[in-house]
Amino acid sequence: MQRPTVGRIGVADPEDVLRRSSAAAGQPLGDLEPLLGGMASITFAARAADGARVVVKVAPPGLEPVRNRDVLRQARVLRALAAVPDVAVPRVWGGDPGDPPQVPPLFVMDFVEGESYEPRHSTIDSRSPDEDVVACAGAAARMLAALHAVSPADLSLDEPPSSLDAEVERWRKALGTCELPGPDRVAEAKVRDRLLATLPAPIGPAVLHGDWRLGNMQCHGREIRAVIDWEIWSIGDPRLDLAWMRLMSDPAHPTAPAPQAPTIDPADLLAAYEEAAGAPVPDMAWFDALVRYKQAAASALLVKNAERRGDSSPAIDRMRGGVGRLLGAALDLLPV
Repeated sequence: MQRPTVGRIGVADPEDVLRRSSAAAGQPLGDLEPLLGGMASITFAARAADGARVVVKVAPPGLEPVRNRDVLRQARVLRALAAVPDVAVPRVWGGDPGDPPQVPPLFVMDFVEGESYEPRHSTIDSRSPDEDVVACAGAAARMLAALHAVSPADLSLDEPPSSLDAEVERWRKALGTCELPGPDRVAEAKVRDRLLATLPAPIGPAVLHGDWRLGNMQCHGREIRAVIDWEIWSIGDPRLDLAWMRLMSDPAHPTAPAPQAPTIDPADLLAAYEEAAGAPVPDMAWFDALVRYKQAAASALLVKNAERRGDSSPAIDRMRGGVGRLLGAALDLLPV
């Protein structure tokens, strides 16, 4: 059997994974096969003795299982959210701590059938009917409000919340590692300074997914069956997730390859969220600017890594040109 890799950070031993995941699941597993997707962990599909299909997530061996590589932390939030009404996540079967870094931790969860489709950031030819995509987008906004309505303390998720200024600093540091054209570097500094000068009063804290969008959901028809990919969950201001979802649905996103694809536009997503939450959301322009700063940093990092590999694909070219436009869009949202 092929041993899947995660970038260049390690390989998983399928025999060891099968033995330990069977113990974690409480029954024998078989038909282990690698799944694509994810850069922080190694993912397998397997078949349980009772016929159920499961997913096995394994931390990369040879590295400490911290931050987004901490698969047991992912299992922890999934277990906690299983009790939250109107929030759909895969059921966790069990986990194994391993002996890191050489024997990595892992956990087993349900394999949830469905389609993960990011309307304006995908060029796939086969997708769900337009009305189903629009319905799922509205459901995603309402589910996000349900997630944010629950106190992390009530879920025994007692990690310290991240601050808004720390969030700005995180992306400033990321952009500082990238080579930017002179005008983009000037724009980056202006965005950073304006964000820090106009920090809004925090609300929450809430459990944050970190990348809340349709592409991280298993959908069937008009139903969201599960929200997946919880590697970067955190505790913080709920508007961070909301603004990110709005950015992903924005037809003006400068690197979206399908800006006219059917989905709910940002204003309607906000309206659906506010209706479900029962209250208006203040200061969204600041958060809309912040996520464009974040997207500029993420794009610049991807471009930097692609250039090291000699990748000059059209997608990378779009990202390279999009960094400055994202920073310009952020400036347009912030007071001078």
